[in-house]
Amino acid sequence: MKRPASLCRPKATPPRGRGFTLVELVITVAIIALLATAVVPSAQLAFQREKEGELRTALRTIRTAIDAYKHASDTGHIKKLADKSGYPPDLQTLVDGVDDASSPKEGVKIYFLRSVPRDPFWTDPTTPAADTWGLRSYASPPDDPQPGDDVFDVHTRSAKTGLNGIPYRDW
Repeated sequence: MKRPASLCRPKATPPRGRGFTLVELVITVAIIALLATAVVPSAQLAFQREKEGELRTALRTIRTAIDAYKHASDTGHIKKLADKSGYPPDLQTLVDGVDDASSPKEGVKIYFLRSVPRDPFWTDPTTPAADTWGLRSYASPPDDPQPGDDVFDVHTRSAKTGLNGIPYRDW
């Protein structure tokens, strides 16, 4: 028996999927890739600025300690031989301390650093911090720093150039 037309339901079309089309996915991935290419250089720049800030701080800390040692030597707090410059013999001396020659008590030491900061551009983490720096002695010319009997100044051994265009070694 046939049903009347009013009772027959038309065949329903299958429901369309609610996912994304391939074109929509490709466009989304392309936009994300474009945004990532803009973010990566700025992240690298921020990382380099952070390293430069660490270098500035470390250089300032060590140089201030070297200057304090020299001042203590010049004011008689540290025994100095006549043929010596008055600068520390090495960076570790700034941490280990030296006997205070002006103190009436024996065994009193003067300390200039708690620890030697590490060069942020030094790649080997097993190297002691004092060995990561390039040293310049008092007798060394400024344009060609060389280590010697004392430590007049320190510099990084990195061959890279800073964001300001000056090689890190010359900071």
